[in-house]
Amino acid sequence: MNTTLARPQRGKLIAGVCAGLARRFGVSANLVRVLFVVSCLLPGPQVLVYAVLWIVLPKDHTS
Repeated sequence: MNTTLARPQRGKLIAGVCAGLARRFGVSANLVRVLFVVSCLLPGPQVLVYAVLWIVLPKDHTS
């Protein structure tokens, strides 16, 4: 199990943030995506956090 937090090159839809978080915590990428979309219905900075993670997380060149 790869425990580094990085955006994978395979299995990503937009930027790979949800796929990277899912791989890091050992859950389904689709589950993380659904949780993110549902969380966007609530007030808060979810989209801003996603954008920051898109910029901050490195690309995983091993996948």
